[in-house]
Formats: sequence, structure tokens, C-alpha cells
Amino acid sequence: MRRELVTWDEVERLIDHLIDQFEYDFEAMLVITRGGIVPGGMLAERMGLQDILTAAVNFPATLADKSQNMLVWPQFLQFPNDDLLRGRRVLTVDDVWGSGRTSSAVKNKVSAAGGMPFTSVLHFNPHRNLFGSARPDYFAASTDAYIMYPWEQEPTAGWAMRDY
Repeated sequence: MRRELVTWDEVERLIDHLIDQFEYDFEAMLVITRGGIVPGGMLAERMGLQDILTAAVNFPATLADKSQNMLVWPQFLQFPNDDLLRGRRVLTVDDVWGSGRTSSAVKNKVSAAGGMPFTSVLHFNPHRNLFGSARPDYFAASTDAYIMYPWEQEPTAGWAMRDY
């Protein structure tokens, strides 16, 4: 898979491009850890948004047949209470939409809590997307590359396992 290193200047441009797309004022932001922490913070600062929530999602790779691991249900390790989401426009933020599993799981959980979720990512990979024509509500760039952001460390064994 082709890899691409993104610079801080490029991240700033991607953030600008996302903000230009937003059609609504959001009442809360739900940052998906860990990938969404940096772009979420940058967006919140630029938008003046103060109600920042976090979601931690895990897709356990426990099946013996590794090809079936993409079908595993998510575990929500951390998620805000329903009353913090109910009746609110919530911008969910992650770094990438590869398979789409994480953003889709978070979007569905926000909807189930009575919130109105809008998904946003810096990069969308339509070639990896498992959800047909579904895609993020907002994305700054489309790519087929594996993206490495400036805040990420050197690749490790776990790097290749990221849900991208």
C-alpha cells in the first residue's frame, strides 16, 4: 500500500477545507480517540466549540480466521452519556475513514442516543470503505494511500494494524 506523510502545513489546509464545508453550527464535538484528538482539538479551537466529548472504540481481533475480524462488533471503551448527545447536532471527528467501521459505529451510537451526528475526517479512502456508497458527511481529502500524520510516531508492529 502506498504511504503518504502529511506535514503540519497540510494539516492546517485540511482543517481549513473541512471548516469551509460545514453547513451547521454544531452544539458538541465527539472526538474519536486516538486519531481524532489532534484534528478535533484544532477544529474546536478554530470553531470556538467548547463542548468536547470523547469516544474510544475497539474492534477486537479475536477470531482465528483473520479475514473475518472486519465483521467483529465494536466495543465502546468510553462514550458520553445519552443526555450529553440527545437533541444536539454533534460533529464526530476522526483522522481517517478507511473501512468506515469506527466512524459508522460512533455515528449509529450517537443516533441511538437521540443526537444528530455528522461525521468528519481529514482523509477518506473510498477504496477501503466497507459501507458501499456511505461516506463521511465531511472530509478534507480522498486518497488510496496510508496516511501518516505529523503527530504519529515512527511505525511499529501495531502501526499496520490501525483500522485504515
